[in-house]
Amino acid sequence: MTSMRNFIVLLCALIPIWIVVGQDFTPSVFDRDDGLIPVNTSDPSFDPWSQLRDPENDPDREPGPFYPGRLRNAGVLTFFGLPIAINAEDLTAGEVDVAILGAPIDMGVGMRGAALGPGALRESLGVGGGGGLPHMHTGVSWKRELKVVDYGNSPIDRFSVERSMLPVRELVREIASTGAIPLIVGGDHSLEYPDVAGVADIYGKENVGVIHFDAHYDAATEGYSGHLISHAQPIALLIEEGHVLGQNYIQVGLRGYWPGEDGFEWMREHNFRYHTMVEIERDGWDAVMERVIAEANDGPEYLYISLDIDVLDPAYAAGTGTPEPGGLTTRELFPLIRALCTENNMVGFELVELNPLADPGYTTVMNANRAVQECLTGIAMRKVGITDGNYLNPLTVEDAIPDP
Repeated sequence: MTSMRNFIVLLCALIPIWIVVGQDFTPSVFDRDDGLIPVNTSDPSFDPWSQLRDPENDPDREPGPFYPGRLRNAGVLTFFGLPIAINAEDLTAGEVDVAILGAPIDMGVGMRGAALGPGALRESLGVGGGGGLPHMHTGVSWKRELKVVDYGNSPIDRFSVERSMLPVRELVREIASTGAIPLIVGGDHSLEYPDVAGVADIYGKENVGVIHFDAHYDAATEGYSGHLISHAQPIALLIEEGHVLGQNYIQVGLRGYWPGEDGFEWMREHNFRYHTMVEIERDGWDAVMERVIAEANDGPEYLYISLDIDVLDPAYAAGTGTPEPGGLTTRELFPLIRALCTENNMVGFELVELNPLADPGYTTVMNANRAVQECLTGIAMRKVGITDGNYLNPLTVEDAIPDP
């Protein structure tokens, strides 16, 4: 009995050796000097996330925006309770002014949550009346003056920020090709690359100026594990590929510890215009606001605004990936956005880095909602013939009793 037990133990010890010796150790796709694992393009799940669905069973309808539920303000959740459009034919037939596109990307920020931004903004329907009421200080209702739709979400490869750039760019280009203004809700700031590039595809390289509201300059060229696109790199890529001239980039709200001197030297080398929080502290917000508006008016024919919600002080926007103390207040940011969208030929707007997982008080979502509505109000003001960004309705800002 003991001999049999010893034999079994010996056999169990020899079997793994036999298995190893018998293996073919031909180098596999994983044995690479660069340590990279390639994508398996033959996998059936390689790209269905980006493929169009079969519309064969869709109900027959005329092209144009439509409400997806039986009731106008109930059913399928949309941005501000808006009708939806699902293709360029809907945008054209509906003569749409603005199409709001969700882009749920957060792989480029290094932490989860920004991908939930579009959903959070859709759920914030009641903030500010959802656009149905006039803006108190201007008397203009963007929902009455503009034709705005929810264009759904962009397809996203949830495992790759690089592979998600092209479908976003294609949808932004599709919206812009109809004459509508793409308004993108992210998602992390890697989106600035496909968003601006998609607009430039339609309006021409070097023909679009960008105002970049952010605590950070987002023009890193290295330091991100070899990646060329992340939430810290979109501007460098846009400049390198020639979509926007450096002199037509305006940075607002920079603060903290990044960039260092090399970043500022890079911006100077490319003729950027930038306004740090130190400049605002030194000269006052009104003076800096006037400079930003003047610089925007001095740029190319078309303007794009990139709004990273972390430009606001964390007291107003804690729900973001990289909050930085000492930022703008809502009373500073909102009038400037409205003024820029009133006085300029807007061709795009993006709201990025909204992270509802880090927003326990709902403050960030609320202020993000209002920032988007300030932009829409400015576009509506321009459409009805108001071109002074500082316009205020005297009925709502002054009472009838003379000051003593």
